[in-house]
Amino acid sequence: MPRRGLSLQGRFRWLFLGLFLLLVLLLFAYLLECTPSADASLALPPGIAGDTYGKEYYQGLLQEQEERHLNRAASLKRQIAQLKQELQEMGEKLKLMQDKKEPPGVQGLTETKDQEPGDLLEYLHSQIDKAEVNTGARLPSEYALVPFESFTSSKVYQLEMGLTRHPEEKPVRKDRRDELVEVMEAALDIINNPDEEDGVEEDMPMQRQTYTEGHFTEGMYRTERDKGTLYELFFAKEESSSFRRVTLFRPFGPLMKVRSTSVETSAMIINIIVPLAGRVDTFSQFLHNFREVCIQQDRRVHLTVVYFGPEGLQEVESSLEKMSREESFSNYTLVPVDEEFSRGRGLDIGAHAWKKGDVLMFFCDVDIHFTLEFLNTCRLHAVPNKKVFYPVVFSLYNPAIVYGNAELAPPAELQLIHKKDAGFWRDFGFGMTCQYRSDFLNIGGFDLEVKGWGVEDVHLYRKYLRSELIVIRTPVSGLFHLWHEKQCADELTPEQYRMCIQSKAMNEASHSHLGMLVFRDEIEAHLRKQAYKTQSKPED
Repeated sequence: MPRRGLSLQGRFRWLFLGLFLLLVLLLFAYLLECTPSADASLALPPGIAGDTYGKEYYQGLLQEQEERHLNRAASLKRQIAQLKQELQEMGEKLKLMQDKKEPPGVQGLTETKDQEPGDLLEYLHSQIDKAEVNTGARLPSEYALVPFESFTSSKVYQLEMGLTRHPEEKPVRKDRRDELVEVMEAALDIINNPDEEDGVEEDMPMQRQTYTEGHFTEGMYRTERDKGTLYELFFAKEESSSFRRVTLFRPFGPLMKVRSTSVETSAMIINIIVPLAGRVDTFSQFLHNFREVCIQQDRRVHLTVVYFGPEGLQEVESSLEKMSREESFSNYTLVPVDEEFSRGRGLDIGAHAWKKGDVLMFFCDVDIHFTLEFLNTCRLHAVPNKKVFYPVVFSLYNPAIVYGNAELAPPAELQLIHKKDAGFWRDFGFGMTCQYRSDFLNIGGFDLEVKGWGVEDVHLYRKYLRSELIVIRTPVSGLFHLWHEKQCADELTPEQYRMCIQSKAMNEASHSHLGMLVFRDEIEAHLRKQAYKTQSKPED
């Protein structure tokens, strides 16, 4: 905004100068034409100077000339009045431009969608409104949302892989590398040199600490072809729960600062809600991860387990009590439900079981493995009454296929890698989400008529897409779906069964590994032929 103001002020200053010079020239021309000649009497012809007829003729000539001058003067006066009016209008416009306040959160002038942008800068700023920076856009379906891609200082986590790209890559291409370096440098410059509108409390110069690239924790970006690229970066000091969020926008041109704000996460409790029926061994594995991450490191979580049916309930209750004793942790709730399992119903019960006001909820499944970094990511990307976060989970393939044999597979912790043959970004799944309880209740929650597997999470996702909330969709490096064998029940509806089979097929192995299984007989026949040729050569 300061540069824009200086540019406009300079242009209007030159316009004032030009109008002033034009006004001076017109006045000078008027004076020249209206001033009578001092030698008028000397200009009379000798034979007419003393003659009566000559005087009448000359008086008529003077009168004619005077009328012409009067008409010219009237014309000049009209032009001067018009110029004065235009000058006054320009002055008022300049004053309005200088006094115009910036809208909250966006630096610079913005145009509404129906307005035609007056110049390039106004057009670029108008693109911010279209890019879902301040408010969400109503979308027709789950396929209309453009997801973000996330990145760290050394890796990019991407959804669009094709046959050559990988789910986790270093920014090898120079244009991609230079782009992220520029964004990082711009964000650091904004944080270390804050403006008044950034809302940062002014510290003493000796007390203010400089942020560096080492304080960068995570970022995400997405490009929409008709708008530009939106970036969001987060920085934090070592062992600090206070983050700095920087939002940048490149509207197919220079980077534009949108905002720079502080995000304090120390008081953000996450209520992790897990619906469960059976699968006691998997729940023990989940609790092991929960202990290491949530209790021993984060300690700002509450665990809500909604358990369906009596079978296995005693084992689950014992596991929770044992964890509570050993870790001195009491922030958990077990809600037994004597009903047929329904994931949406379980999450709805878990959300309503919380009685302490609004809270950030993480809808989680028992076969999900998450890291400490993910919990902070969850806190940073969900904002009450503004944003809901739908992370894309990295789903691991069947280890028996990936590693050739189930017995050869490494421990689960060592399987948590982002490789093309190890897993895939589960971009068709919408079950894992971070959202505030108030938003969940205001949107109407799950469709409780849905029973069994799937669909209910898609319905909730579509509700958010059709609201004015911003839906954040991005792959997250610290969120894994552990492989387990799927059973698609006959009781499922055709749509549910199709989705279950699709998920089951996608879960098994990568395209290349599945190809090796399909052509196993052909490969073995080829190997036998090669072995036979090798054995027969010495005999020849």
